[in-house]
Amino acid sequence: MRFLTAGESHGPQLTIIVDDVPAGIPISIEAMNHQLARRQQGYGRGGRMTIETDRAQVKAGIRFGKTTGAPIALVIENRDYSKWVEVMAVEGDPTTEALEKRFSRPRPGHADLAAFYKYGLTDLRDALERASARETAARVAAGAIARQLLEAFGIGITSHVVQLGAIRVDESLIPTSVKAIETIAEANDCRTTGNDAIVAAMHIAVDEARMAGTTLGGEIEVVVDGLPPGLGSYAQWDRKLDGQLAQAVMSIQAVKSVSIGAGAEGASRDGANFHDAIVPVERGLQRPTNRAGGLEAGVTNGQPLVIRVIMKPIATLRVPLDSVNLDTGKAEAAHFERSDVTAVPACGVVAEAMVALVLARAVMDKFGHDCLSDMLKAKKAYEERLVPAPIL
Repeated sequence: MRFLTAGESHGPQLTIIVDDVPAGIPISIEAMNHQLARRQQGYGRGGRMTIETDRAQVKAGIRFGKTTGAPIALVIENRDYSKWVEVMAVEGDPTTEALEKRFSRPRPGHADLAAFYKYGLTDLRDALERASARETAARVAAGAIARQLLEAFGIGITSHVVQLGAIRVDESLIPTSVKAIETIAEANDCRTTGNDAIVAAMHIAVDEARMAGTTLGGEIEVVVDGLPPGLGSYAQWDRKLDGQLAQAVMSIQAVKSVSIGAGAEGASRDGANFHDAIVPVERGLQRPTNRAGGLEAGVTNGQPLVIRVIMKPIATLRVPLDSVNLDTGKAEAAHFERSDVTAVPACGVVAEAMVALVLARAVMDKFGHDCLSDMLKAKKAYEERLVPAPIL
């Protein structure tokens, strides 16, 4: 399963093509739109979220509520486009309004200066429009297709905020199951498993950053349960599932670090306190800990998959950093464009989508590509081979 996206932040729409989708997957458009709505929520979001009400339109590949095996085409309209028609015109010369929206003062931390070097762009809006995190709505829509395939295999996926700015959750209190995490995190606008005091402290941190004209980053944990052991491979570098997951999550705008399980602690622990022991039980094997985060040697081991994601503070600042006007070469403040104070809660939803897309491909590699019923039969045969099933 692979996907491509097209579209600009203020263009008419985002377009998504999801290819190599097995036939027979029940697809709920309502569930897809629910994921899109989750992406728009979270304390610290900006004005754009009050404009857009993202809903996916299916243009191909789904008939009578099920996938057909053909590529799936989706469209998400940008409601804000009505105010940007002249600026984003496909033909003709730039109008006065378009010239007013042009900018040449790159924002540190954004794609602006990189686009100047790579493509020779003189109007940095061309970079802003495509590099914008608005594109993540397309990822979430594609990920919703993958999620619904995973659900047919009993695989659940969720995320929660572990840290927002300087406010961190007591990790000893974080539940381990997807359902338990969802129950807590989806009940508050920071999408955290912290208690009410933690949520209130996060609100204060966001409010203070807004008043100071700055932004906040944070840390998210993605958890997946129900994964069978044996997905992925250790035989070649590009088939290792941990590498595929890291690449997919790292590609999300503003993500700067990805680790699996307790991976970030590997530098400070010795081997005896890092690896997960294996002990026999009545029917199979048991792991008393899950520091590997569900992956060993690039292959799932049957334990929950745990991925930690660090999102940097958003690079568009209301009180901008120093920059240079590329037209004149003179020092000036960086360009400012409407922005969130933080999007850490939303980043978790995007990370879920990217993880779902990678895992859907891994499930297809293991159990087949063509139709869901054949895949489920292959999974049942595989489980019978594993009897007695590992108890993890």
